[in-house]
Amino acid sequence: MTFHMKSAALAALLGSVAFAAAAEDYTITVWSGGTGDSSNYRIDAISIAAEQMMREAKVRGEDLNITVEGQAWSGWDDFKQAVTLASEAENAPDIIVSGHEDIGPWSEAGLIRPIEDYVYFDTWPLNTIYPNLIQTASFNGQIWGVPQDAEARVMFWSIPALEAIGWSRDEIESLADRVQSGEFTLADMVDTVKQMQDEGVIEPGMGFGPRVSNGPDYWQFYQSFGGEMADPETGKLIVDTAALEGMYGFFADAVEQDVVSQTHLGTEWDVWHQNAAAGNYGAWHGGTWHKAQWQNQFGLEDFFGEVQYTLIPAGNEAGRANSITHPLVYLLSATSTEDESAIAAELIAMASAPDINALHAVKSAHLGISEDETQVPLYAGDEWLAAASERLAPHTNAIPNNSDFGTFWTAMYQGLESSWTGATDPAEAAQNVADSVKKSLGDNVVVR
Repeated sequence: MTFHMKSAALAALLGSVAFAAAAEDYTITVWSGGTGDSSNYRIDAISIAAEQMMREAKVRGEDLNITVEGQAWSGWDDFKQAVTLASEAENAPDIIVSGHEDIGPWSEAGLIRPIEDYVYFDTWPLNTIYPNLIQTASFNGQIWGVPQDAEARVMFWSIPALEAIGWSRDEIESLADRVQSGEFTLADMVDTVKQMQDEGVIEPGMGFGPRVSNGPDYWQFYQSFGGEMADPETGKLIVDTAALEGMYGFFADAVEQDVVSQTHLGTEWDVWHQNAAAGNYGAWHGGTWHKAQWQNQFGLEDFFGEVQYTLIPAGNEAGRANSITHPLVYLLSATSTEDESAIAAELIAMASAPDINALHAVKSAHLGISEDETQVPLYAGDEWLAAASERLAPHTNAIPNNSDFGTFWTAMYQGLESSWTGATDPAEAAQNVADSVKKSLGDNVVVR
C-alpha cells in the first residue's frame, strides 16, 4: 500500500473524489492545549501534511482541497472546558491535541473515536513510533490517538553552585550515573542544597525549586519511594500509603530545613523560570522542553556549562530513580463526519513522519516519537535532544489512562499541599488520601 492510501476509509473517499467533476473542499479544524510560541508545530504539522496530501492527490490526477484551521490554548483548564462544551454541542474540532490522560474519560464519555479505525499502525510512519508511546495512547484494548511528542521530566542542578561548595568536575559529571544507580538519593540532594545555603552560595529558601503547581511531575516522587500508580495486569489503581508518606515526608523535611519555602506552591511560573535560568536555585525539577524557554525567553546562554541534569533520585530502597513522560496525543473528535475523520486521521499519520515531527521536537525541545526521528539531521544535530534521548528517555514511564485516575491525582496533590504547609503530618496526609480514594472508587482501587 502506498503511504497516502493506508486508510480504507480515505481510499474510498479519494476514489469518489477522483470521479467527481469538482473536488469538494474540506476544512479540518485543530485545537491544541498547552501550546505556546515554541510549540506551534502541533498545529502547523497538520498544515504541512495537508499540503503534502493535496500535492499527492494532484500527482494522481485527483482534485483535493483541504483547509486547516487551528486554535491554540496556552493553558489546560479553558482548553478542556472548550473541548467538552463543543463536543456537547456537536461542533468539536476534527483533531484535538491533548494530554494522553484524557483518553480514558473522553473515550468513555463518547467524545473521541479510536484512530485505529482509520489508519494502520503496522505501516510507515506509525510503525516506527516507540511502542511505549503507543501504549500511552491506548485504552481498553484500542488505540485512540497518535503521540504528538514525548518528553522527560528532569532534576536540574546548578553547576556553578556545585563547584562553589567544592564538587570536582568528575563528581559533577558522574552525578547522573550515581542518581541512576540509587547511590545518590533525594536525602543527599537536600543535604547538598542545604550546604549551598549554609555557605552563602544560594540564598535561604532557594536551595530546591520544585514545580510551582500541580502536574505529572509529582508522581515521580511517589515512584521515588516505591509507589505504583496502577496494576499492569488488572489496570486497577494502587494507593501505596507508605510511598505517599515517604513522598510527603520528603517535602515536609525540605520545608523544615528551609531549602524550599512553605509558600512555594503557587509561585508565578515566570518567577520560577527566571530563577531557574539565572541559577538562583541549587537544584530544581522541570521538563526537557524548559531548556528552550530558558534560552529563548529567560536569557540562559550556556546551558551545558551551567546546568547538570539527572533522573529524579530515589527516595529510599523501595523506590527508584525515574522520570515521567507526558506525551500529548492527536485525537479524533466523535462529532466529525466519517469523511472528515478519514482525512484528519491520515493527516495525523503524515504529520507523524520523522522529518515533520522533528520540527516540533527541535523548536520546542521535546523528545522525538520514534527511533527514526533521532536519525533526522535536524534532530541528531541538537545536542540537548540527543543527550536527553540517551540519558533520560529510556527510564521514563507515564501516568495511567485509567478514567478514575483524576480522583487519585486530586487527592494526592491535596495531601501534598497539606503536608507541605504543615497543616497535616505526612502519615496522616497519606492515610487521608487512601481513605478518600477508597471511598470514591471502592473496589476499583487497591490500597496498600
